[in-house]
Amino acid sequence: MAKKARKVMVIAAHPDDAEFQAGGTIARWVQEGSEVVYVIATRGDKGSEDPKMTTARLISMREAEQRAAAKVLGVKEVVFLDYRDGELAPTLELKRDLARVIRKYRPDIVITIDPTKMYGSDFVNHSDHRAIGEAALDAIYPMARDHLNRPELLAEGLEPHKVREVFLTLPVRPDTWIDIEPVLAKKIAALLAHQSQIKNPAGLEAMLRRWHTTDGKDGKPQLAEAFARITLD
Repeated sequence: MAKKARKVMVIAAHPDDAEFQAGGTIARWVQEGSEVVYVIATRGDKGSEDPKMTTARLISMREAEQRAAAKVLGVKEVVFLDYRDGELAPTLELKRDLARVIRKYRPDIVITIDPTKMYGSDFVNHSDHRAIGEAALDAIYPMARDHLNRPELLAEGLEPHKVREVFLTLPVRPDTWIDIEPVLAKKIAALLAHQSQIKNPAGLEAMLRRWHTTDGKDGKPQLAEAFARITLD
C-alpha cells in the first residue's frame, strides 16, 4: 500500500513570507511527497516604496507573484483571505477564518510564524507577522479542534480537525533545523518570482546563506531553516 501523502498548510501574513521563512523546507517536503497549501491573510497591498504604485495594481502584481512562486515549489493551492496589509490583528474573525481553512484542508502539519518574535538585531518584526502567528495558533487549538467552538463551521459541514504538528518560523527558541542546501536553487527561484519585492536579485543567494548558515551536528556550517516545533497529542 502506498504511503499516505502528508498534508501541510502554510499560514502567512503576506505574499513572499512563506518563501522567505520556509521556502527550502516546503521544497523538500514537496519532493518527499507532501501536499502543501498556502493560506495568505493579505495580498500585500501596502508593500511598495514606489510613490506611483496604486493599491489595485500592487494587489494584482503580488497575487500573481505569489501564485508563480508557489508553482515553483510545487505548492498545490494558494488561498487568500483578503485582509488588509498592515492591519492584521488576532481577532475572533481572523481566527474563525483560519479555523475554517484548517477544517476544510485538514493538514497534518501547519507552518506559521512565532508570534513572540518582536525584533532581531537588524529588524523589527512586522506586526502582521505577529498577528497571524497568534491567530493561527489559536485557530489550531482550540478553535479548529473542538466541536463546541464555532458551531457555524459545523453548520457549513466542516468537522473539527486536529493538527498534529506546528513548525514556527523565525523562532525565539529554535529546536529544529531542516537542511536546505539541496533545494537552495528552488528557494531562490521561488523568491525571484516576487519581482516587486526583491531589490537585489544578484545578492539574494549571499543574503540567504548569511541568514540560514548555522553550526551542524558535526560542527561544520550547515545551510538550514530553523523552527520551533510543537507536537500536539
